[in-house]
Amino acid sequence: MLNRHRERHRTDRIGWLRAAVLGANDGIVSTASLVLGVAASNASAESILIAGVAGLAAGAMSMAAGEYVSVYSQADTEKADLARERAELAADGAGEHRELAHIYMGRGLDAALADQVATQLMAHDAIGAHARDELGISETLSARPIQAALASAASFAVGAVLPIGVVALSPAAQLIPWVAGSALVFLALLGAVAARAGGASMLTGAWRVSFWGAAAMAITAGVGALFGTVV
Repeated sequence: MLNRHRERHRTDRIGWLRAAVLGANDGIVSTASLVLGVAASNASAESILIAGVAGLAAGAMSMAAGEYVSVYSQADTEKADLARERAELAADGAGEHRELAHIYMGRGLDAALADQVATQLMAHDAIGAHARDELGISETLSARPIQAALASAASFAVGAVLPIGVVALSPAAQLIPWVAGSALVFLALLGAVAARAGGASMLTGAWRVSFWGAAAMAITAGVGALFGTVV
C-alpha cells in the first residue's frame, strides 16, 4: 500500500490572496489618501467623514467590478483555449500525442519514456494533460471571477474601515497626523501578513507596501492643500 505524502504549498492561495491583499491595500491607501486630501483642503470633520464613507462604497464596488471583469476575461481565454484543444484532439489525436511527448522530452525525458508518459496520461485524461502541460492551465491556478470579486470587495471594505474609524475617533486638530500614522501602521501590518502567507520576507513586504502608501498619501494631501488654497 502506497503512503501518501501530503505537503502544504502556497500556490493554492494565489487567487484569493492576490485579490484580498490588493483589495485591503487599496482600501487603506485610497481611503486614507482621500481623507487626507479633503482634510488638507480645510474641510469640516463631517465632510471628511462623509467623503471617507463614500470612498469606501465606491471603492468596494469598483474593486469588485474590476476584478470580476479582469478575471472573467482570463476565464474566457482559458475556456476558448480548452475548446480549441478538444477540437484538435478530436481531429488529430496522434499529432497531439506527439506534441505532448515533445513537451516531456523538452523537460528532460528520453524519447521512449516521453512517449510512454504521453500515452498513459492521454489515456487517463487527454484534455487535462494538454491543459496542464501544454496550456499551463491547472485547477489550482484557474480563474475564479466570483471568488476574486467578492474577496476584493470585502477586503477593500475592511481596509477602508480602518482610516474611517480613525477619522471618527481622532481629535479634529490632530486628524491628519493620526490618519497618516495609523494608515502606515495598518499598511506595514498588511504587507507583513501577506508576505508571511505567501512565504516571502515580512520586512520586505511591510516596507514595500508602506513606501507606496506614504507616497500616495503625501501626493493626495498636497493636492488637497493646493486646491484648498486656490478655492
